[in-house]
Amino acid sequence: MRHSHGLVEVIAGPMFSGKTEELIRRLRRAVIARQKVQVFKPRLDQRYSARHVVSHNGDQFHALPVAGARELEAHLEPDTTVVGIDEAQFFDADLLPLVQRLAHRGVRVILAGLDMDFRGEPFGIMPQLLAQADRVDKLTAICMVCGREATRSQRLIDGQPAHYNDPIVVVGAAEMYEPRCRVHHEVPGHPALLTSQEDASHDASSGLS
Repeated sequence: MRHSHGLVEVIAGPMFSGKTEELIRRLRRAVIARQKVQVFKPRLDQRYSARHVVSHNGDQFHALPVAGARELEAHLEPDTTVVGIDEAQFFDADLLPLVQRLAHRGVRVILAGLDMDFRGEPFGIMPQLLAQADRVDKLTAICMVCGREATRSQRLIDGQPAHYNDPIVVVGAAEMYEPRCRVHHEVPGHPALLTSQEDASHDASSGLS
């Protein structure tokens, strides 16, 4: 049964915050409600399974890997009422109008993705998805340094923080990433942080406090 009106739901947050777990929970409830569900994931995400979305705790739901929004649209079936999309930050900008078209047709679209990249900056199309969504849930993880709420994903290379100029897209899990709070999130070479450090040094040398 098609919904009387469509809906766009975005589940965002850092790595290990339970985004995919929450996506799967909503999809399973839709199946119980006898909704026709289709789930998609970016083809580049092969961490746990090629044909499932898989949470870090092992929950999984069958999904079709696609190269982008156009391939996703080509695989949509006319009687589908719920569309799930994992790792939305990896999709191209064509996903934005597609999501809106689906919602206007009465389809419930549920997307999960990282709102920020490892540098702590907006990731791909996520800012637009968050702005245009009917419902947004921003989840947090636990900082691996202090145990407080974590809102950022720390990339580590040989145990050391990745540099600001390293590639943005590097698919990995616990071997490369861990959740951090703002205080303990480190990005060597980040322009904004360098400016803050320079200002602090200038104030100290000038005797300002």
